[in-house]
Amino acid sequence: MSGRRKPSRPGTRKSGSGSRNLSTRVKTARGRKASSTRWLKRQLNDPYVAQARAEGLRSRAAYKLIELDERFGFLRRGARVVDLGAAPGSWSQVAVARVGSQQGGGKQAGWVLAVDKQEFDAVPGAEYLLLDLADEGAVESLLRAAGGPVDVVLSDMAPSTSGHQSTDHLRIVALAETAWEVAEGILAPGGCFVAKVFAGGSEGELLAQLKRCFEKVRHVKPQASRRESAEVYVVATGFRGSGEARQA
Repeated sequence: MSGRRKPSRPGTRKSGSGSRNLSTRVKTARGRKASSTRWLKRQLNDPYVAQARAEGLRSRAAYKLIELDERFGFLRRGARVVDLGAAPGSWSQVAVARVGSQQGGGKQAGWVLAVDKQEFDAVPGAEYLLLDLADEGAVESLLRAAGGPVDVVLSDMAPSTSGHQSTDHLRIVALAETAWEVAEGILAPGGCFVAKVFAGGSEGELLAQLKRCFEKVRHVKPQASRRESAEVYVVATGFRGSGEARQA
């Protein structure tokens, strides 16, 4: 698995007279909403979707994590990782490969826990935990599963979109805040937190908390994020520890 190879543009064929766009057209079928037709067309013509299928990855989202890790290097060999809201599992797949958890208990082997409230196919090399992060005792359940604090907490969680931009923004920020509440309870000092947020203003309080709790906090929009999407990712490194954060 590699994030270094940039997907080629789909449906472009070179010829002696230049290039010809061969992108797939989708007709609106009876009973299918126009929005569904647009989504289908986008999927069929998305180079990251095609590359994910070719490389055995469960979704195009894998390339977002690959790009973030290649830039900031938080998925170190041997790291212990918790992937929150892991379904369908593409981020866990990347984490397994990069921390070496598929190698099974060796000295350099990492460890990955894929967590979601809905069942999904287990990811080879990762442990699986069915858990609603809103449940009381979620942090304790994760600490028991992990056997103690972990090095990295990932969250690519996103709500079902309503089409109303401000509502969707508030929902995604609420999920990011939930992920951070969990991460604060399970991260080891020096750890890393990576989460999806939507740019829009309401994420300011969360970012202020992260800046108090981590040595560095960065905002990134990976190339694999769709151009029209407002999503950005926060990468917070150098966790100071929850006790120190509360005193700050």
